[in-house]
Amino acid sequence: MARPGRPRMPKAPLPGSVEGFLDMLIAERGAALNTRHAYERDLADVCAFLKKSGKDIDSATTADLKEYLNELSDRENAKSKGGGKTAVRTIARRISALRQFFGFLVSEGKRPEDPTSTIESPKQTRTLPKILSEDEVTVLINTAQKQGGPESIRLVALLEILYATGLRVSELVGLPLTAIGPDSRYLTVEGKGGRERMAPLSEPAQKAMRAYMEIRTKFLMPDRAESQSKWLFPSRTSESGHLTRQRFAQLLKELSRNAGIDPERVSPHVLRHAFATHLLKHGADLRSVQKMLGHADIATTQIYTQVVGDQAKEAAEKHPLAQKANG
Repeated sequence: MARPGRPRMPKAPLPGSVEGFLDMLIAERGAALNTRHAYERDLADVCAFLKKSGKDIDSATTADLKEYLNELSDRENAKSKGGGKTAVRTIARRISALRQFFGFLVSEGKRPEDPTSTIESPKQTRTLPKILSEDEVTVLINTAQKQGGPESIRLVALLEILYATGLRVSELVGLPLTAIGPDSRYLTVEGKGGRERMAPLSEPAQKAMRAYMEIRTKFLMPDRAESQSKWLFPSRTSESGHLTRQRFAQLLKELSRNAGIDPERVSPHVLRHAFATHLLKHGADLRSVQKMLGHADIATTQIYTQVVGDQAKEAAEKHPLAQKANG
């Protein structure tokens, strides 16, 4: 976002082939707008690099792309003082974007070959998601309840809904008022690619929702009521009319400090991870968790089984009988 008073820099126009690829992501693959923007940024960076030497992405060779990736690696390593996992992830994501783009060109008959076919992605060590314990989630909710006032009631509702459903933060803050099912027993959620799913609410979440609905109008402004009224979590200040992801993340950081939990360990996505891990820990079916999280691929959900497995192993090693046997 441009700083106040500073004119926004115009974007360099992208080649028609890149625009065509980006449009295809939305039209044929049902990709979310954020996904389109991510691919646009990645491919724009490649185009800008190639342009310096008078080349274009449509006719780029394998050597051109390797030269770009070497430059990207140097840039990322300098940015993160040595690189590490962040640099590896960035490079791997950029290669993935290039593969999909050139795969599109080949399928459209605009190139006879894919210049990325001999380029290998850097090996990534998959890190396990960070989570909070069940006790820590309880402490967060109890702390939010003690704060009092409309802000407290809203925060409790946000926490209970997020922990009960595992929604993505963008899905949570962008819920329309019409998402609430009969008796507030479930939510209808539109996820990535416009895929719709039902998210059942726990009894604590239903109770928190009902309490919040009684004071929801306190977050509406008379002069902006029309633009705000359609949102479940309206905001008096945001341009969108609803609570923003950034503001919710700030509220969580403040809450974690008040609860005596390291703020660096708490975020909306961490609560989503906690939802999935705690469900599996208590015997939930992996397919059911996949549907509730809105994962298109069950492989994405399977990583939580490793978290549960590691926790069980750690608990077993701490058991007095195990310690006695090892001793």
